[in-house]
Amino acid sequence: MSGSPGRPGSPGSPGGFDSPPPTGGFVRRVGLFQATAINMSQMCGIGPFVTIPLMVAAFGGPQAVIGFVAGAVLALCDGLVWAELGASMPGSGGSYVYLRQAFQYRTGRLMPFLFVWTAMLFIPLIMSTGVVGFVQYLGYLAPDLTRTQGDLVGLGIVALVVMLLWRGIEHIARITAVMWAVMIASVVLVIAAAATDFSPHLAFTYPARAFDLTSNHFWLGFAAGLTIGIYDYLGYNTTAYMGAEIKDPGRTLPRSILFSILGIMAIYLLLQIGTLGVIDWRRMADPHDIASTSVASAVLEETWGKGAADTVTVLILITAFASVFTGLLGGSRVPYDAARDRVFFRPYEKLHPRHRFPTLGLATMGVITAIGFLIGRHTDLATLIQLLTTVMVIVQALAQILALSVLRRRQPALRRPYRMWLYPLPGILAFAGWCVIYGYADKNSPGRHPVEWSLAWLALGCVAFLIWARLEKVWPFGEKEVTEEYLTVPAPEAEPAGT
Repeated sequence: MSGSPGRPGSPGSPGGFDSPPPTGGFVRRVGLFQATAINMSQMCGIGPFVTIPLMVAAFGGPQAVIGFVAGAVLALCDGLVWAELGASMPGSGGSYVYLRQAFQYRTGRLMPFLFVWTAMLFIPLIMSTGVVGFVQYLGYLAPDLTRTQGDLVGLGIVALVVMLLWRGIEHIARITAVMWAVMIASVVLVIAAAATDFSPHLAFTYPARAFDLTSNHFWLGFAAGLTIGIYDYLGYNTTAYMGAEIKDPGRTLPRSILFSILGIMAIYLLLQIGTLGVIDWRRMADPHDIASTSVASAVLEETWGKGAADTVTVLILITAFASVFTGLLGGSRVPYDAARDRVFFRPYEKLHPRHRFPTLGLATMGVITAIGFLIGRHTDLATLIQLLTTVMVIVQALAQILALSVLRRRQPALRRPYRMWLYPLPGILAFAGWCVIYGYADKNSPGRHPVEWSLAWLALGCVAFLIWARLEKVWPFGEKEVTEEYLTVPAPEAEPAGT
């Protein structure tokens, strides 16, 4: 599961709406190794432990590996978009900055506002998948857990996370390091256990017509698998949101994105194939089998016994909790920074008087996380993933690909230390991939209507923007503010070694 999308540009940093101050600001201390590790830590959380059965169910067999490969290809193509934009505008903010720079000429602050508006929904929905995963794996340790008890446990986890964050948190780096270590231990233990009792017959025996490209069933499964796959890779763009803290960003940002995607792809393939070589795929597709909800625990029980399975399950529960904790920590800052930059509603810029955290942003995202958890519990996890990806697609994914072309035309003099390989082919492939995810969302979630819900949320965001713009007296009720600060920002230099 990916982490939060970082924090938007702030006053005093390239990408904010105010001019950079003469002193202060972020220091470029994050090198290539650290940047790649940051991306990978955000990409791999509870996600792979809960989506392997979903992928198998979508494809109907061990050919589900195709979904993880397809997700990696989409992530690579989309990652090249992030690589050029991040290297060209290496400030703090990511999509928030790129959308503002590209679309300010025609629609003022509409696009960055809509990005924050959609982030207010898709960030907590991502976190809610972690809570769903927590309850699923808790069911392995407590098989008599009822649905109502599971709902109460999940809501209690959300409340506990919000309470811990409400009191103010110190030593966040240590918490993140512990989460990363526990996650790596969980993945390595599952892969190692699978390797000790691996059956090629289970992993590579496919059902009839598994690769029938003329079958509508195959392509529906592929679209569902692509959605699940890209969900598992989300987070490859984390360093783009930290551009102001990256050494030599023109080289480091593109490499950190590509290396992290390739590294996580290798981990996921080992995990997927290893799991399929131990647990019959039909068990994963059976909703009444424990392998459909706690497949990693089932692998450990099958290979090393119940005690090892219980131990790894506890590690996975810690991973799930920590990912929700750090995700809401970062996500709650998104509306705060935007409000401080006068791109969102001003009440979101208020901080707790003592602990100095954004109270309204944390409370709002906590409530949406709880609602998303209940949706996932009473529909299914796949539907929740469909909903959060459709919310992301229009404003972030598709709009950002268009932003790359707009900026090449509008700001040809912009310094571009990295240019997309084979431009514009990767962007076109990424655009097509996101359109497949969006177009097939309703077909893969019959009766759930994730596309309609995402469009309704976007329409509501446009109404909210008009209300906000009227209050702030900005376009379309005032002058456009066009800023091209990256045309005049000098090339960032890396910190000297040893600093």
